Amino acid sequence: MAKRLPQIILLWLVTDIYFYQALRTLAPAGAWLWAYWLIDLLFIAGTATVILVRHGSRIQQILVPWLMGSMLLALVPRLFSQLILLIEDITRLFRGFPPRAVWVSELTLATAALLFLVVLFGLTRGRHFYRIRRETISFPDLPEAFDGFTITQITDVHSGSFTNEAGVQKGLDLVNAQHSDVILFTGDLVNNQATEMDRWIPAFAGLKAPMGKFSVLGNHDYGDYMQWTTPEAKEANLARLKQVHTEIGFRLLLDESITLEKNGQSITLLGVENWGKGGFHKYGDLQKAAAHVPDDAFKILLSHDPSHWEAVTLDHHQHVHLTLSGHTHGMQFGFELFGVKWSPIKYVYKQWAGLYEEEGRFLYVNRGFGFLGLKGRIGMWPEVAVITLQREA
Repeated sequence: MAKRLPQIILLWLVTDIYFYQALRTLAPAGAWLWAYWLIDLLFIAGTATVILVRHGSRIQQILVPWLMGSMLLALVPRLFSQLILLIEDITRLFRGFPPRAVWVSELTLATAALLFLVVLFGLTRGRHFYRIRRETISFPDLPEAFDGFTITQITDVHSGSFTNEAGVQKGLDLVNAQHSDVILFTGDLVNNQATEMDRWIPAFAGLKAPMGKFSVLGNHDYGDYMQWTTPEAKEANLARLKQVHTEIGFRLLLDESITLEKNGQSITLLGVENWGKGGFHKYGDLQKAAAHVPDDAFKILLSHDPSHWEAVTLDHHQHVHLTLSGHTHGMQFGFELFGVKWSPIKYVYKQWAGLYEEEGRFLYVNRGFGFLGLKGRIGMWPEVAVITLQREA
């Protein structure tokens, strides 16, 4: 990460200098212009501190979320409002570079102010600005008894990041209000330690579904991102977390399957441990999970990381009808307007938010219930997904 420090600082300074042109047009001098550059010095100092202190230290844990929030609060409004300055400069190029128009600089600052408010909302209220997202998916071989079957999916709780009980309960009440047949959770209950869930157990135990609640583990649940005093302590943490799933009423699926029956017909839930591309551990074993499942069974797979779908599930000899994943959080930053969605995470994950389909096999990637690192969500709001299964006529 230290190697990226010069690039981070360079991006910050380049956008800062360009945006400064609009400020100078409106106010050639003033003490507040010096304050503008003081923000740069604080950002550089904070970034250097995060890089240089011991990884996982208390000061790093405190600084990183604040640094991320402050950077977005300052960088996003400048970066996108500068498009107005860029358009003006293109026209100035053909007009002999006359002085900047005051109204263009005013428009730039007004746009930046609006974007500032959007980011500020995301950092202060966005973490519990839950949205219901609904999908109806049709299958020709769905058992008739399950026509209209409803699933509420949540994922990426990251309970160690929560502080607002009322905010969390708001989301859980929204889950219960859907009255779905089952509730499925697709991993990352905690950031690192099972104890993070202690204060939230009663609230999550209050989730209700007539045909049960089922879950899998995510990459953060294994405790791989912190230093443990002994290997035994890490193992004990994972054992405790598995027990927590039981205490909140979820049946944890560890490379195994379970059958749901209704009116003499059935569908199968498969659950695998975390499997991810790149540097993520590949604990999950779909072959093991589906070992005793008939080939013609209707299958729904819970797999935390969406990269598992394209890398493993699509090529599996058994037809997995629907896969439910999370993991990406939609990077907790982006936009979804007029049918267009964008987030920087799309350059890392091909399937990163919403519904995907390939040859009759579907993947739904949930944007996440909680938050991690950045203490907020900007544009990529926390999600409760409601999926209805429909039998094709």
